[in-house]
Amino acid sequence: MQQYQVIVIGAGPAGYVCAIRCAQLGFKVACIDKWVNARGKPALGGTCLNVGCIPSKALLDSTHHVHFLRQHAGRHGLKISGLEVDIPTMQKRKDKVVQTLTRGVASLLKKNKVDVFAGAARFLGGQQVHVEQLEGTSQQLQGEHIVIASGSKPSTLPGISIDNEQVLDSTGALNLREVPERLGIIGAGVIGLEMGSVWNRLGSEVIILEALPEFLPAADHTVSKEAARILGKQGLDIRMNCRVEEVQVSGDKVAVSYSLNGAGQLLEVSKLVVAVGRMANTEDLDLDAANIETDQKGFIETDERWQTSAENIYAIGDVVGGAMLAHKGSEEGMALAEQLAGQHAHINYDAVPWVVYTWPEIAWVGKTEQQCKHDGISCRTGEFPFRALGRAHAMDDTDGLFKIVCEQENDRILGAHILGPNASELICEAVVAMESELCAEDLARMVHAHPSLSEGMHEAALATDRRAIHF
Repeated sequence: MQQYQVIVIGAGPAGYVCAIRCAQLGFKVACIDKWVNARGKPALGGTCLNVGCIPSKALLDSTHHVHFLRQHAGRHGLKISGLEVDIPTMQKRKDKVVQTLTRGVASLLKKNKVDVFAGAARFLGGQQVHVEQLEGTSQQLQGEHIVIASGSKPSTLPGISIDNEQVLDSTGALNLREVPERLGIIGAGVIGLEMGSVWNRLGSEVIILEALPEFLPAADHTVSKEAARILGKQGLDIRMNCRVEEVQVSGDKVAVSYSLNGAGQLLEVSKLVVAVGRMANTEDLDLDAANIETDQKGFIETDERWQTSAENIYAIGDVVGGAMLAHKGSEEGMALAEQLAGQHAHINYDAVPWVVYTWPEIAWVGKTEQQCKHDGISCRTGEFPFRALGRAHAMDDTDGLFKIVCEQENDRILGAHILGPNASELICEAVVAMESELCAEDLARMVHAHPSLSEGMHEAALATDRRAIHF
């Protein structure tokens, strides 16, 4: 039986970062992962690199170019004729991006002398882990500390079977080789909106059914309402308050029976994507053998220091629920490694940014105005539209707005919300401000480059005191 100081189960953004940081801190580390690519070879990086963040952004970027050429090129004096879209080549590029980055993770683990075991892990009890390796052999490992970072997998709805031919999960939606004439999507969350955007840009008629009565309720209402308007204008048919009751596949069609405000409806589509969230990926770990407790939804329960109910066994990333974000998992991996080394470890979960990679992008961090009202926090807000920015006009990209929420009494920034081009990059300024406990006045006093999109954050900070200059 091989002995390790730290065993990490899972090589996604939480797991591989934890393993590398542990190795940097002098621990002897093993990392176990069962992901394989289409050729049956180990593919490190978890959901994010293989079938999540990275391939979806590759397709979003490719199709954004298509959208620009069709909708905006003429205004730039670019005359495009005979534009053709080659889906297999687009998919090949996406797969190449994934392959490059998964190989990069493998290289980083090797560089940091982490022993990688390609295979499925399960607990044997105590601090022992059995590994059924892809090559057919098995290993038993023992660790002083064990970190569970096994991630998540797509959820579905009762009575709906995923075949990834007609009825798809998020992985199937990434791998389509032709444009569906009519694409149905259940769920108007991040995955549904991003996949809907990809195939809508390529010519599919996209209908999204969402059970909730409000669009993107986690985002600030000002931003979510404007985002719904813009996405609808682009061609996404987003229907709220829809309860899916039955899905039937017949030939090359999928019939979706649902209720809209209590009235029965029928939707017939070429393909259907089920994007109703994700569930903990723990079913093969045999958690009971190690006395590890989970909640009613199957997520592993931990304390504020990522400790499970079993001594010296920890859990991080998607498998603990909450915000299922790659960057949140990575930070937990870093913090846990440093905690194991006796260092101070802390994550400010109130300053973790969220992004929806539609176009315009939607990004936010911290509290919304409606949350402040619900919690009885007296706040002020400042808004500034992209259409008042010179750089946005130069880019021919003027949809969207900035919004800052600050505390009434002391001006401390409580949240920031952006709908617009490159919102995923722009939101980082607000994250730094919140981590540094800055006030809106501090942002208002900082010099921002002109012309730039970041000037919108500056003007929104000014607007919290009703002194925006350019709007």
